[in-house]
Amino acid sequence: MEMYGNKTSDVPNYGPGGQNYPGGQVPQGYQPYPPGTYPGPPGQPGYGFQGHPGVPPVATQPGMPGNMWMPTPVAPQNCPPGLEYLSQIDQILVHQQVELLEVLIGFETNNKYEIKNALGQRVYFAAEENDCCTRMFCGPARSFVITVIDNMGHEVMRLQRPYRCSSCFFPCCLQELEVQAPPGTTVGYVIQNWHPCLPKFTVQNEKKEGVLKIIGPCIPCSCCGDVNFEVKSLDESQDVGRISKQWTGFIKEAFTDADNFGIQFPMDLDVKIKAVLLGACFLMDFMFFEHKQDNN
Repeated sequence: MEMYGNKTSDVPNYGPGGQNYPGGQVPQGYQPYPPGTYPGPPGQPGYGFQGHPGVPPVATQPGMPGNMWMPTPVAPQNCPPGLEYLSQIDQILVHQQVELLEVLIGFETNNKYEIKNALGQRVYFAAEENDCCTRMFCGPARSFVITVIDNMGHEVMRLQRPYRCSSCFFPCCLQELEVQAPPGTTVGYVIQNWHPCLPKFTVQNEKKEGVLKIIGPCIPCSCCGDVNFEVKSLDESQDVGRISKQWTGFIKEAFTDADNFGIQFPMDLDVKIKAVLLGACFLMDFMFFEHKQDNN
């Protein structure tokens, strides 16, 4: 697990107008911006990503390896801006960053994640947006908004989770996650299904039509091994992919809530559904593996 802390030079600078962007042209759907700044979401003046916690400002680093970021592929037809990266991969690695404040004094901070492809190239950064009262008093059941940015600092996805109950005793108020890409445009949902024993979820498209199922183990406990959530067809007859919480070692598991995940899916799966599966990974992290908060 790489630790970034206050490091501020992980995102390349393509410059005003995108003159340094490969090919000299910013992809369709993106707006050029001055070096070191991020544009705010439409209709929300002053929101921006400038100074956003956990998101490195745009900057160059001398000698930075050219393969640190995943090259931008050609966007397929009808692909939301920013999701073209997902069209060329069948595996995502999600690494939650270790927060020193949590390790030293147990104070829960907003979660931050680095998202890579199978080659270790960075694809996205993701950061939770929440206030300290919600984090401390609601714990892992808290509502949240997670913003996902690409290597140009643009917000390409927004994940929204309302405050809900995950207990089987309250089947009318189970977990739900909405995935927007770009922000303001819903591409799908993750809906928890009631089951007395198993964690079960339905992956839905933007019309709330079921597309895939996710089924976890009866006891999703990470104890010296990976925890696998199987992604299946809607009728649960075929395996389609997998979301795995990866074992990171005894010390890290015991003293931090920084988790690593792997997501596998077919290469030709709709990029929107791939984005929803990424959202499902974050939901499962909060539901089953934010154990450190329970000890505060």
